[in-house]
Amino acid sequence: MTSFDPTAIVGAELPPKDHNQPPAEAAPSEFDLVKTEIEDLFMEATNWCDGEPIADDATHDAIERLYDGLHAAGAKAEKLRVKEKEPFDTAIAEIQARFAPLIADNKSAKGKVTLGKQELSKLLTPWRTRVAQEKAQEAQRVAEAAAEAKRIADEAIRASAGNLAAREEAEELLADAKRLEKTAKRADKAATVGTGLRTTYRADLVNLDDALDHYYNTNKSAFEDLVIGLARQDVIFGKRAIPGFNVVEVKVAN
Repeated sequence: MTSFDPTAIVGAELPPKDHNQPPAEAAPSEFDLVKTEIEDLFMEATNWCDGEPIADDATHDAIERLYDGLHAAGAKAEKLRVKEKEPFDTAIAEIQARFAPLIADNKSAKGKVTLGKQELSKLLTPWRTRVAQEKAQEAQRVAEAAAEAKRIADEAIRASAGNLAAREEAEELLADAKRLEKTAKRADKAATVGTGLRTTYRADLVNLDDALDHYYNTNKSAFEDLVIGLARQDVIFGKRAIPGFNVVEVKVAN
């Protein structure tokens, strides 16, 4: 039997005394702290906002402190939000700056792809338009010829009553007319499909009064929103008399 040698454990690494203890919890993040603060203040606000008006100075002061606390916590949260998204804003701005010279397509900037396509389109459009017009003219010519051939065949059918030889000739004319109609359909498809042209529309204003009458009658709510928005801007910039509006002074706690 092998004897125990106490010197064998000299220098051996022993487990710490508290090795069975659970790991310490991580400290709450800045977001967790401000979230808890706001939620606690909001919960307190719900206790006060029960429909009962303020009846004394002490109640007013308590609610004012709660209001100020929410405001301060909100400002803290907003500052943290800006701080946390700053790296992403920086990264997005860097990406936009790299790609904008290549593919930007907006009012303030046009990238090389956009500019190149615009200028090349100016060359392609007249040529493709002329080719499309020629195909359309050919399609119309073939369609008119098919219609005329069908008219002649129909007349021949009607005139051939009782005449077998004439009826046979009329049937041949009708068959030719039907073949010509198929050719006309192919020509029409060639004139309208695969032209390399994209159909777009634009509205050019020619009579403002007529346009206003039309859209006021068809979308009155949009006009109301526009007018109210203009009036609010005027009030912000100091106007206190606006035709059609009653400018009312309003006091709001802040």
